[in-house]
Amino acid sequence: MKVTVDRSRPVSIHQQLRGAIENEISFGGMGPGTALPSVRDLAEQVGVAPMTVSKVYAELKAAGLVEGRSGSGTYVADSPLARLAGRAETAELRRDIDAVIDKALTLGFDLPDITALLTARAGQRSMGAGARDIVLVGLFPEATRSYAACVQDQVGALAAVTPVTFDALAADPALLERVRGADLVLTFSTLHDRLTSLVAAERTLSLRFIPSEPTRLALASLDPMARVAVISRFADFLPVLGLGVRRFAAHVRRVELLDFENDDLGHALRNCDVVVMSTGADAVIDLAPTGTPVIEYRHIPDPGDIDRLVLPALIDMPRSTPGARKEAS
Repeated sequence: MKVTVDRSRPVSIHQQLRGAIENEISFGGMGPGTALPSVRDLAEQVGVAPMTVSKVYAELKAAGLVEGRSGSGTYVADSPLARLAGRAETAELRRDIDAVIDKALTLGFDLPDITALLTARAGQRSMGAGARDIVLVGLFPEATRSYAACVQDQVGALAAVTPVTFDALAADPALLERVRGADLVLTFSTLHDRLTSLVAAERTLSLRFIPSEPTRLALASLDPMARVAVISRFADFLPVLGLGVRRFAAHVRRVELLDFENDDLGHALRNCDVVVMSTGADAVIDLAPTGTPVIEYRHIPDPGDIDRLVLPALIDMPRSTPGARKEAS
């Protein structure tokens, strides 16, 4: 498997790497049972830290696309997606998808927007007209899409969940109106006031976010003697980030907390063994010395809040009359 990444693209190396492997599985480049390179081999091939490859493999395992076999490595799983990819019609489908993407690019959409459009439309088509329209509003495009996917997995056919960022809302009045017409709008509890300044409070719900399983596992596996630099994109989030790192890596004693604007950031990165960064602080990857492991402290929406708040709201929501609500597309 040959994978390349482009560091000049506005897409994280992590996302490029995961997308390349998913693409190979989705369109028949690697069928069920195909061996993936070892973490170290793929890291050397692409020129990234082994931790980045480990995180991608962990996410693909969680999605059921790959599987680990004790003592022999990682393999493409016998998933429905991998089996369908082996059909002759899949090559034609890929050409059709490429044509849609090319058309969207010529109309001025960027790749994250195209992904959001396809995801929202697929969700709406598969769930039928009775599905509710949920929008999840976050700060960073790639992270917000992953949060929306978590909510989608839990609400199932009750709703179609669309990811939107605050920056996109500020730049696009039409998108803001579409969000105001959604059945339910979700965000972080820390961003609730910002959201309700844009959207009616009765349409909004705030969720707690908890550290993802790959994040917890990565922190728990740190060497007790490691020097860890914890970097936050926002200074006011740094205490929360620091508490999380100390909770899941309580065995590590040498932990230094810095926000991205700190004058000592460069010195800290040069003298640490591991970097833990908040979501959105991807620039740290390029600033850290080559080979330094970087762990993104990624969150997921609290499943308990989805069960306790979102699902009851969807079930109790009165049915809209046909045409009374704008279509999510």
